[in-house]
Amino acid sequence: MFNQNNDKLFLQMPTISGVKEHLDQRTRGDKYIWGLVIVLSLVSILVVYSATGSLAYKSLGGNTTKLLFRQVGFTLVGLVVVFGLHRVNYTMFSRIASILYALSIPLLIYTLFFGAKINDGSRWIKLPIIHLTMQTSDLAKLALFMFISRTMSKKQEVIKDFKKGFLPIIIPVFITCGLIMPANLSNALLTGATSLLLMFIGRVSLKHIGLTIMVAMVPVLIIISVAVATHKAGKPTTNFDEDKPVVAEKGKIFVRFNTWVSRVQDFMYPNEKEVPFQVQQAKIAIANGGILFGLGPGNSRQRNFLPQAYNDFIYSIIIEEYGLVGGAFIIFVYLLFLFRCIRIFRRCPYAFGAFLALGLSFTLIIQALANMAVNVNIVPVTGVTLPLISMGGSSFIFTCCSIGLILSVARNVEQLEGKAPEETEIEIPEQVATESLNNPIANNA
Repeated sequence: MFNQNNDKLFLQMPTISGVKEHLDQRTRGDKYIWGLVIVLSLVSILVVYSATGSLAYKSLGGNTTKLLFRQVGFTLVGLVVVFGLHRVNYTMFSRIASILYALSIPLLIYTLFFGAKINDGSRWIKLPIIHLTMQTSDLAKLALFMFISRTMSKKQEVIKDFKKGFLPIIIPVFITCGLIMPANLSNALLTGATSLLLMFIGRVSLKHIGLTIMVAMVPVLIIISVAVATHKAGKPTTNFDEDKPVVAEKGKIFVRFNTWVSRVQDFMYPNEKEVPFQVQQAKIAIANGGILFGLGPGNSRQRNFLPQAYNDFIYSIIIEEYGLVGGAFIIFVYLLFLFRCIRIFRRCPYAFGAFLALGLSFTLIIQALANMAVNVNIVPVTGVTLPLISMGGSSFIFTCCSIGLILSVARNVEQLEGKAPEETEIEIPEQVATESLNNPIANNA
């Protein structure tokens, strides 16, 4: 029998303002970044659901609802990851940076020789029990930026010295990029470029940075030289269905060299017969979108013809459905995200947190710009996704990890400035506390 004494009065139920106040108390960090993350997550659900029609019919018998719930699930898990990490004091990541980086190296080596091969590249490992694939380069990049942020914060007094300041930073960068390069050259180049940009802001000598760029350009120039030397008029372009895995022979870590050369040739010597199929379809999708409002949500025509429309080429689907205005809005969101992260960098009083927030934001924005540049055919085709928008996977989760770390820095900055109530006393390790940006960095930024 119903007991009226156990019933709650309507006036005692939480109001909308009360729920908002509770969320404000539990959620800290930059509110603009939180809003931008939610906006991009909602865009991701809409566009991925629209772009996965062909994948659903090939793999799931036309069950697009399953892919929708999958993306919603990844989004919810990602937001939980962001929330959980942003509640952790960011100085804790300084303590585990060396351990995480040390673990990432054998994982990259294992992936090169024993990883799952998809589209001729060995980038993934299969996780036991849950039977999901993980791109180890995502973990390696996160570990690398944590490690070099820690190292640069420790080496500020000798940062201009080649042996004491430069080598301890650049050697880990070369190791990580070198292990990523055989399976994913574009990812390695973007990681290296982000590292150099962070080193520039960290006051590393310009002479040393220039030397690094010269060394890094050697493999790029070799690829371009081979592409020019071997180009023949009327060379057929190798097209394949990127939705299906391509089994490659184990142990050949440079199996993608011909792919790199072919993509450079397609970009340098374009003609109607040689334009790669995915580039043709991306151009058609962009042309369909027009300037203003595009074809409308869910009305893409090229999603059934464009390979990887839900991953590498999702930006062209956005333009097709939402027009150039929609495409410009996505660029604005990413740039606003970068602006807010730069603001965190300038406000953070400790070097490790400042470098960590800036390095992770740089890698996300540079990846986003690279994906957009591929979609509009400014650069050769690469295999990078659009952060927080492309279909969920390990890349999506590690992107959320990066955002969680950035918000952790922002949250602690707020507490140090007295703008947020301190739920727990902020513990600054002695090593980190001595690496204050009252040394010359944030004040000169």
